[in-house]
Amino acid sequence: MNDRNTSDHHIFELDLTEHEARRRTEVLAALGDTWDPIAVMEGEAEANRLLYSGLDADQQATYDMLVAAGVLPSSGQA
Repeated sequence: MNDRNTSDHHIFELDLTEHEARRRTEVLAALGDTWDPIAVMEGEAEANRLLYSGLDADQQATYDMLVAAGVLPSSGQA
């Protein structure tokens, strides 16, 4: 047996499972019954489309380069 406890260091474990379950429950309660995750995702997609719309030629070239490199999702994935 490898006892890692020394006079200077003491090993202890902390199980956060119960805390995490309670945290998730509180988050969902705070969101309320009207929270619509699909509407949120659609809103984010629309915001991304608006953000990258109306780019000039240089901006569009930079955007295309970032999409090709995988840094940004293509407009169909946003």
